[in-house]
Amino acid sequence: MTDWARIARRIRVPLGFALAAFFLWIARPTWNSILLGTLVAVPGILLRALASGHVKKNEELTTSGPYAYTRNPLYLGSLIMAAGFAIASRSLWVAAIMLLMLFVIYLPVIQAEEAYLRNAFPAFEEYTRTVPRLFPRATPYGKSAVMFSPPLYWQHREYNAILGTAALMAALVAKLMWASR
Repeated sequence: MTDWARIARRIRVPLGFALAAFFLWIARPTWNSILLGTLVAVPGILLRALASGHVKKNEELTTSGPYAYTRNPLYLGSLIMAAGFAIASRSLWVAAIMLLMLFVIYLPVIQAEEAYLRNAFPAFEEYTRTVPRLFPRATPYGKSAVMFSPPLYWQHREYNAILGTAALMAALVAKLMWASR
């Protein structure tokens, strides 16, 4: 793992909280932008939830569920959620910063995680040849009978994505209501 990837991995969550504060400060929401942003964010939440119920971190190479379509469904879900937040905020600055974070923070982390997986799981190399890094393929990779595991979902605390999204959207509603007073 490169030094920057190590730093990016550590700062991505605190940076996300800082971005949320900036997001709320600069946002210019309308009822329609909040509704549309929420409708865009929900599939990202669902993708992250589904992915978390399949992944067994550091134990096995996960190729079932959404991992049969993309190597990084959790990050794809986060990207979809970020698009929803950008739409809800009605701010090009928010959208630009989220894109910047994708390239400067998340891509190096993804590359570092893939280097780890390549070393830990010999089958990862063949998996990378057929399953795209981020944007999904149309047909599933291989055949898997592995089903979604609710205990894995709870273990990974993926419900925090729902809570965080609800809190941010509620804050936008509060900001909108406050501004209309």
